Amino acid sequence: MPLGYNGKILHVNLSKRVWDSTEPGAAFYRLYGGGSAFGLYHILNDMPAHVDAFSPENILTFSLSVLTGAPVSGQSRMMANARSPLTDAIGDSQCGGYFPAEMKFAGYDAIIFRGRAPYPMYLYIRDGQVELRDARHLWGKTTHVVEEMLKQELGDKEIEIAQCGIAGEKLVRFAAIINMTSRANGRTGLGAVMGSKNLKAVVVRGTRGPKSIQWANSKAIIELTKLGPKIMPDNADMVSLAKYGTAGVISFQNTIGSLPTFNYDSGDFSGWEKISGETLYDTMLKGAKEGRQNTLGRDSCYSCSVRCKRVADSEWKNNKIEPHYGGPEYETLSTFGSYCGVDDLGAVSLASRMCNEYGVDSISAGATIAFAMDCFENEILTRHETGGIELRYGNADAMIQVLRDTLLRATPLGEILAEGSARAAQKIGRGAEDLVVTSKKQELPAHMPQAKRSLGLIYAVNPFGADHQSSEHDGMYEEGNTSDLYMERLNQLGLYEPQPQRSLTKEKVRFALKTQHFYSGLDTFGLCQFVFGPAWTLYGPSQVVELIKAATGWNYSLYEFMQAGERRLNMLRAFNAREGIDRKDDTLPKKLYRELKGGATDGVKLTHEEMETALDNYFAMSNWDVKTGIPTRAKLDELGISWVADVIGV
Repeated sequence: MPLGYNGKILHVNLSKRVWDSTEPGAAFYRLYGGGSAFGLYHILNDMPAHVDAFSPENILTFSLSVLTGAPVSGQSRMMANARSPLTDAIGDSQCGGYFPAEMKFAGYDAIIFRGRAPYPMYLYIRDGQVELRDARHLWGKTTHVVEEMLKQELGDKEIEIAQCGIAGEKLVRFAAIINMTSRANGRTGLGAVMGSKNLKAVVVRGTRGPKSIQWANSKAIIELTKLGPKIMPDNADMVSLAKYGTAGVISFQNTIGSLPTFNYDSGDFSGWEKISGETLYDTMLKGAKEGRQNTLGRDSCYSCSVRCKRVADSEWKNNKIEPHYGGPEYETLSTFGSYCGVDDLGAVSLASRMCNEYGVDSISAGATIAFAMDCFENEILTRHETGGIELRYGNADAMIQVLRDTLLRATPLGEILAEGSARAAQKIGRGAEDLVVTSKKQELPAHMPQAKRSLGLIYAVNPFGADHQSSEHDGMYEEGNTSDLYMERLNQLGLYEPQPQRSLTKEKVRFALKTQHFYSGLDTFGLCQFVFGPAWTLYGPSQVVELIKAATGWNYSLYEFMQAGERRLNMLRAFNAREGIDRKDDTLPKKLYRELKGGATDGVKLTHEEMETALDNYFAMSNWDVKTGIPTRAKLDELGISWVADVIGV
């Protein structure tokens, strides 16, 4: 009997409207673990090279892991993969909420979608039974409306729904997959892949709940669950996360000069307090007016005691900001706030609502609007091209209007921006390319490489574009910043020598790579990076291994976990290599090599020399070809995936 998993993967051919399942066996689960590794196994084996992201041949995967659904904090994650319409590289994105656990209870560990439905449809899975149903009546509806309609149609309020919103239907290239109308597989545009396949939604229900999964050692899992609340009060990072959510780091980011402002021209925003986690907590969260934020302003994912999700309940200029759309996270507050020079928390919260309502990645959406503002400020875009909108930094009304136009492709400018800032710059021309802040055409998150040097390296080399949750951030391993807790956990990864601040030494590169492997392991086993991590989180590396052992009964080690993360990373990189994406594409935008203005990072910039040296060191440490950045056959053999070497011809 499988322990920790169902042992079944569902394959759905949307073109033919048929499905079947495979049972890959225990060895498959032990080698790949789950998550993106499951997805890449099917994509690399079954999808031809050079397929357009919007082609029916693009394979879309939803994958869980052997830990999903366990009664412990931080395990309810679902990983989605396909070729990205935003980057043209591999697409990879994770979500939380209740959908992942419910999908597990419904009977499958992964769903592999092929083809394109002849008209909008949704997939309905209930206790292992599968249906494809007509979704034409749902097309064109916002995410909350779709949720309500499906719950009424199926007569079950307990169903969980992952859907592409209106933006996904319209093929906005940074469209997200939304569940609970507030959780997102946000990055790399996989909601648009759903839209291109006429796949409106995936609905799951497992009526037996957690009883449907057998765990090797339920007692050990419960003990780990009980440990979390006991140790949480002694971890200041976790206390802040629980109270303020990710929004709580606005102040810190601004203090160290890492709060991107005016489209990455500065790391210092004078209006930071007005959009801070503390201000959000006091004024915008559900229950704030009654002083009940602790109970009503927070939401959770399945079986999680941290409850870091914000729930806003307010309005801005007669626009309601409803609780079912959640509330703004740090990235959203930054991209629509400091990036755009907007210090109006109501406007930023409305932008967050719109992103969840129409289904887009708030990072790419806000950063793309900021790019357009930069173009307007530099007279690259004119009032004629903006439709008369004064698209200047700080203009909240203009930001909201252009965002709406972009999500709906409602105007000529909206059509251009819906392509993402890199493609938009190519269309606009006239020097707009110099204002783009992307890596592999994906907009940079709100953590600045000028202040966090090794993060810049990861932005450049990450297979699916710039990402702030693919490695640990520099401060955890810098002199004067690290703590006993951080070092105790990093020591388990073989990291013992904190480096100077803002350095990109060979040891800092090793830190980036080691923690990248760890984070990749988390995305293999579907674990939340705010709960399980290598440094600041609730649980550390040793607890990760304990959980895997308790769930599966495997005689597992931290070495094997790190190797699983490295395996996933090599598979992601291999997909790109097959598509002609290699070291030449591991670049950072021009703006990062210009001096910043103001704050703690005034005058600070990256240099091409340090980045090229870091790339050489990174590829050599990875045992990849240093000239191309492509995984070697020796490395793929070592990881037990020699077949990948055959796929990419090394």
